[in-house]
Amino acid sequence: MDKNARSSPSFPMAGRVAIVTGATRGIGRAIAIHLHSLGARVTLNYVSSSSEAELLASELNASSQQNSAIAVRADVSDPDQINNLFDQTEQEFGSKVHILINCAGVLDPKYPSISETTLEDFEKTFRTNTRGAFVCCKEAAKRVVRGGGGRIIMMSTSQVGALSPGYGVYTASKAAVETMVRVLAKELKGSQITANCVAPGPVATEMFYAGKSDETVKMLASASPMERIGEPKDVAEIVGFLAGDGGEWINGQVIRANGGFVV
Repeated sequence: MDKNARSSPSFPMAGRVAIVTGATRGIGRAIAIHLHSLGARVTLNYVSSSSEAELLASELNASSQQNSAIAVRADVSDPDQINNLFDQTEQEFGSKVHILINCAGVLDPKYPSISETTLEDFEKTFRTNTRGAFVCCKEAAKRVVRGGGGRIIMMSTSQVGALSPGYGVYTASKAAVETMVRVLAKELKGSQITANCVAPGPVATEMFYAGKSDETVKMLASASPMERIGEPKDVAEIVGFLAGDGGEWINGQVIRANGGFVV
């Protein structure tokens, strides 16, 4: 274990540094807040929501009475910007990165069939969801702390299991990420860095509600054995476990975090 990553029962991630991409909204925001509550210092990545990112960083710093959160702009699909994201994080916190969580993603709210999906929308989806995950994995594999405590966590989707019409390109973009992460976990043999995917089902976020009628939302809620739509905190707590010491023996896996919606 990295000597700078000592923890305590109250703050099990004290001393650790996490980067969360797509950290200003939805699941990414909930994950960043949760990791910070566990004692981690957190870099909040954003691409366009600068005011939200800076406000969240300010709130987190105020709650801890120290500089434990920063906001850094970076497009996940741009290798130079992701390299800079790691650079700024290391410089600000004086430590290597222990945890990389990639939550940046896009979904076409028109929910087109494959035959109706434009090439432009296909490329936009794969650029963020698949190329972005690749760029983040590539950089993290080189720079996340080795020797214990290193975590690489990618967001996928339970649609890879559900295979619902209207999600073809989105699902394909995430299926590629799941395969990539499984391979990456094996390639990191000997590093004690784990690589996993978390694949949420329906979760109450802006991206989930976009383009859906109230009837559709109610139908999806009733389809779950838990009889509700998931909340961002449901996913955040799973990610927190994977990112912590208790998640060390989970590696190369895809966790379907959906309340039983898809098995």
